[in-house]
Amino acid sequence: MNKLSKKVAVITGGNSGIGFGIAEAFKNEGAVGAIVGRNQNTLATAAAQLGNSFIAINADVTNADDLDSVFKETAEKFGKIDVIVANAGAGTVGTVETTSEADYNKTMDLNLKSVYFTVQKALPYMNDGGSIILIGSNAAHRAYPNFTLYGAAKAAVVFLAKAFSSDLLGRKIRANVITPGTTDTPAFEKFVPLEQIEAIKTHFAGEMPIGRIGQPSDIGKTAVFLASDDSSFILGTEILVDGGMTYLAK
Repeated sequence: MNKLSKKVAVITGGNSGIGFGIAEAFKNEGAVGAIVGRNQNTLATAAAQLGNSFIAINADVTNADDLDSVFKETAEKFGKIDVIVANAGAGTVGTVETTSEADYNKTMDLNLKSVYFTVQKALPYMNDGGSIILIGSNAAHRAYPNFTLYGAAKAAVVFLAKAFSSDLLGRKIRANVITPGTTDTPAFEKFVPLEQIEAIKTHFAGEMPIGRIGQPSDIGKTAVFLASDDSSFILGTEILVDGGMTYLAK
């Protein structure tokens, strides 16, 4: 249980859902570091569950000054950073007919621009040989109704893993993407009335080739692999953790 012993990690959106699942998996493997989010209540709850291994930093990943502060504070507390997980994002909805310019900017700022600058701002604080883990979505591969712009942003994130890896070859910093499918997170509450959530989850499970929806721990285990030395020969690639949804679903 020490694959990440002495490694320092920063996980954006680490206060709930997939991000918290990754933070919990990292903690269980010996990592320390910071979780980042904008909701102080969920940050406090997550930090209490993680114990002394992780500090919680309230920051907006779309704000460059906030990102500078995140990495500076983490490095001052724990030393140079080994792993960056750019997880913060949101599945905003809309079609090409209904998405306004303001909605476009907001969606791309959170799901693409913030990923780019999270990595850029982290680099001065990272150890050579570190690992960058980007969180994608199978919406990058399947044109789900009303997820037009979100899917486009996540498709660009897949490319960034390749480009970042190329850019950082001299420092031996690897970048890879984890692409989840439908995962059991609080995001359901943003799109579905509370009384319908369980029925919707059951519906999605029936659509998944593997017969269930994902859990944050499924993503967490994959992130541990990509953060650890076990994946030292893997860079610029995408790992689908989607229950077969991208390539096997009808």
